[in-house]
Amino acid sequence: MGQIAVRASRPLAFAVAPILLAQGVRVRRRTPVLPEAAGERHGVEGGPGPDPLAVLVLGESTAAGVGVPNQADGLAPALAAGLARHSGRPVTWRVTANTGFSARKTLARLVPQLPDETYDAMVVVLGVNDVLEMRSGRAWQADIGALITALRPRLRAGGRIVLAGVPDVAGFPTLPQPTRALLALHARHLDRRLARAAASTPSALHVPSPRIDETGLYAEDGFHPSAAGYRMWAAHLVEALTGGPVRPTG
Repeated sequence: MGQIAVRASRPLAFAVAPILLAQGVRVRRRTPVLPEAAGERHGVEGGPGPDPLAVLVLGESTAAGVGVPNQADGLAPALAAGLARHSGRPVTWRVTANTGFSARKTLARLVPQLPDETYDAMVVVLGVNDVLEMRSGRAWQADIGALITALRPRLRAGGRIVLAGVPDVAGFPTLPQPTRALLALHARHLDRRLARAAASTPSALHVPSPRIDETGLYAEDGFHPSAAGYRMWAAHLVEALTGGPVRPTG
């Protein structure tokens, strides 16, 4: 997909706004609204041992585990389990997330709620709501840059701020055309901006989102990952962090 088409996602969306609005109404009517995963938003993976690693997962509904009934099936514990298997060390994990939050809301409302802790890996899971809001690429990159600045004091020596790539919404089965195609264009545009933000910060790492295009990897809403989808995504993040493949459990 050419860069010109990707950059033109917002003008294209505005040009066909009546169609997008009508399709949006139909999608909301027929798509079940799933709750955030229940259960504790912190835990430990791996056997007992000294010097545990610490992981924070921060962001929107996928960080909060929407699509699975319990946090145990979500992204954060699967990520922590993969890191524990790779490192041979226990890994503590924490989720700070809210459905519907953009990068700007996360910076303003979630970062101030973080406990006074430091982390070896801080995984930022954002972008879908900024795509749906048609946030401009420049404003989105500025929001991410400010978020990185706010998170860096909480990073341990040698740690990484992981910017999980904006999902490829072209695979979302619940979205009709042309909404799906236009949102996919804008998602690619924002993801390129996300990569730029990571490239400008030595401690940051951009990890492109894996393509989730199998039915079994989606929850019943066709929008959020299932437990299998979260495990696959977590294994992808672990591989990026460690430089080696880690098979998902289950």
